Amino acid sequence: MLIARHLAKIHAIHAHNGWIPKSNLWLKMGKYFSLIPTRFADEDINKRFLSDIPSSQILQEEMTWMKEILSNLGSPVVLCHNDLLCKNIIYNEKQGDVQFIDYEYSGYNYLAYDIGNHFNEFAGVSDVDYSLYPDRELQSQWLRSYLEAYKEYKGFRTEVTEKEVEILFIQVNQFALASHFFWGLWALIQAKYSTIEFDFLGYAIVRFNQYFKMKPEVTALKVPE
Repeated sequence: MLIARHLAKIHAIHAHNGWIPKSNLWLKMGKYFSLIPTRFADEDINKRFLSDIPSSQILQEEMTWMKEILSNLGSPVVLCHNDLLCKNIIYNEKQGDVQFIDYEYSGYNYLAYDIGNHFNEFAGVSDVDYSLYPDRELQSQWLRSYLEAYKEYKGFRTEVTEKEVEILFIQVNQFALASHFFWGLWALIQAKYSTIEFDFLGYAIVRFNQYFKMKPEVTALKVPE
């Protein structure tokens, strides 16, 4: 659980001079949405785009829904990495710790988004397999370890209750939807403009498909009273 503890350490960093940070997630997502292509010059690619990517109206509606629902889950806004995939985690076997690299997408965001995004990245990038998404048992262990470390770094009592783990579990899995959506939009932009040899359109399709697949499942989760 080294990753959980190190992420907690970053999330526990105090904002400067008591400043109360706000998430830039919706602003950034809105900017990405404004940049997504409406068509592709290549007819085959365009056909795939039109058939497999939701319409801009649907995407807009989903963004509105997410902002309304997820913003009210009570997840704290903290300093986040926002792109915690395997290649951005360095394990030092000698010292028995981990370090994160590539802070290109870092910024203030919802704590649960950063964790949900990390869990989504278990599936990989070039050969995405969502059967690798951590199951409830692994998530519970990870989240408990995270909460213990977070409380420790914040100077709170370190005892973690089942209810706290359950609440974070729900927040994380619902914010994982926003992660799918964010990288789906990102991939559409890359599909249009990137010169890198990678099927960005295919990746966008995978992320949006997973978003719509997971949405009913995770929105059915209810925060305990």
